[in-house]
Amino acid sequence: MIRTQRLAAGVCALLAALTAGLAFPAGAVADETTALAPKVDLVLDVSGSMRTKDIDGGTRMAAAKQAFNEVLDATPETVLLGIRTLGADYPGDDQKTGCKDTAQLYPVGQVDRTEAKAAVATLSPTGWTPIGPALLKAADDLDGGTGSKRIVLISDGEDTCAPLDPCEVAREIAAKGIGLTIDTLGLVPNTKMRQQLSCIAEATGGTYTSVEHTDELTDKVNQLVDRAADPVVTPVATEGADSCSKAPTLKSGLYTDREEFGQERWYRVDVEPGQELRASVSVAADRAMNPDYGVLLRAVTVHGREIVRGEAAGNGRTDVVSTGLRYPRAESDDEDAPAETVCLQVTNSFSAGAGVKTTPGMPVELTVDVVDAPSQASDVASFGLGRGWWLLGLLVLVGFLAGLIWGWLSRWRVAVWRTN
Repeated sequence: MIRTQRLAAGVCALLAALTAGLAFPAGAVADETTALAPKVDLVLDVSGSMRTKDIDGGTRMAAAKQAFNEVLDATPETVLLGIRTLGADYPGDDQKTGCKDTAQLYPVGQVDRTEAKAAVATLSPTGWTPIGPALLKAADDLDGGTGSKRIVLISDGEDTCAPLDPCEVAREIAAKGIGLTIDTLGLVPNTKMRQQLSCIAEATGGTYTSVEHTDELTDKVNQLVDRAADPVVTPVATEGADSCSKAPTLKSGLYTDREEFGQERWYRVDVEPGQELRASVSVAADRAMNPDYGVLLRAVTVHGREIVRGEAAGNGRTDVVSTGLRYPRAESDDEDAPAETVCLQVTNSFSAGAGVKTTPGMPVELTVDVVDAPSQASDVASFGLGRGWWLLGLLVLVGFLAGLIWGWLSRWRVAVWRTN
């Protein structure tokens, strides 16, 4: 009897242990899945101007509510979504109080569609337009996790809470290197609002869209939420140095940094024999720039000799200036040949317009890819000229032949002149 009880107790203990062992990994997997899930925070302007009736015969607020309801129905299960408002609660005239009027209507997480729609239904156009403070709070809403992060701002007017410039706020958010993108949608926009919302989006690599109909608003918000669910490569934040000796060593990948006007940034990459370094850099003109600027990317040895370079110029009509380079390293007969450290230097010739802040620096995106090099030795860069050696040789030959012909013609003309 005692043995039977002990056997039964042992079996129960074994089952309990197996159950616990299965349960904990499942919880860990769930936590990991949540951490990797994309996050979207919809930030809606509920200021007094949203009661204007100029969208499909109804108010701007009615169009926003209809769009939100349809978006909530279509939100993918893999997306953690939240809703934040600005100007929804304070109806008074005190600017200091009105510029604090931003609240989280629905927390970022798995969407309970009924609950979220009920929260949206309670909204009524009320107060001020504190876009800058709302963006700062929305960035906090999306804090944590390693998945993509996106703010979708819907507004019908420019910020009314200066001097907290929302464009500067967007630049500060981008400078944190957390991979957060801000997309903006302007309802029946005017020129000033279009400029401000475009600046906010450009500062973080987002998009700006002008909206004048309800179906346009619904389609665009749905598109942005779906885009958040798509797998993306999030740039890794790095900080270049002012010299090669202090520079961080980068592996293959996508990196983001900040560079001030006229500044240079250095990075290091190790290239093994038989490998090719492919690097490209993009610098975003995220504020008003003087025309005629450029970006230079150089590959340099640790001793300062230039290997190869890439450069590009702009004239004020482009938002991003990009250039790249390739450096194939030749194979080595020595199996123990060490890796070569290549220094990448990024410099720019941007200059700010009058009254434009120079900090934080401009967004820099650097792509590094180290792959197997081409087998042809002629593809290997030499003394910074690479394949340019062929062109140089051709020019030398043409010059030599031209000199011979010109000399023969000159002597012939002199001989003819003397004869006559």
